[in-house]
Amino acid sequence: MRKQILFLTSLLLAFTVLAACQQDKSKRPSPPAQAQCSFSDGKTITVDYSSPRMKGRKIYGGLVPYGKVDRTGANEATTFVPAADVTVGGKSVPAGNYTIFTIPNPDKWTLIINKKTGEWGIPYKYEADELARVDMKVSQTPSPLENFTIAFDQKGNTCTLNIKWENTQASVDISEKK
Repeated sequence: MRKQILFLTSLLLAFTVLAACQQDKSKRPSPPAQAQCSFSDGKTITVDYSSPRMKGRKIYGGLVPYGKVDRTGANEATTFVPAADVTVGGKSVPAGNYTIFTIPNPDKWTLIINKKTGEWGIPYKYEADELARVDMKVSQTPSPLENFTIAFDQKGNTCTLNIKWENTQASVDISEKK
């Protein structure tokens, strides 16, 4: 009887430790990351995502196929949270919580801003919840990037959202609506 109790206690402890490790997102192969841009009035845009690694793989046109919706990062869907009403590539987006997806292509990407939040990144089945689809400019990076990265460049009252990985950068301008 004692052996059974000791075994069950050990098993419960092992499961507890395993569950705690699973909850620590920083230990994932694609760790969490954040990008943020602030407008002149202090209002921000925040993007939370998971950052996968290239690991010698062909990314665009390989692991991430052209012409199909991509989760734009890894794990949970990437969040897009403007604290102000903004214009993204010419389309109005009210302040709020959204998820973003992309459709990569060699010469043009499409950014999808979706009202549905809290879902896993794929498969994409949220067309009915889309707020906007916006064209993104595509360029080559000066050198390959191992880590998937989302970052902002700021010029005046415009934040440029940049998605970079492998040898590709996709960008779109975001401005605060006044």
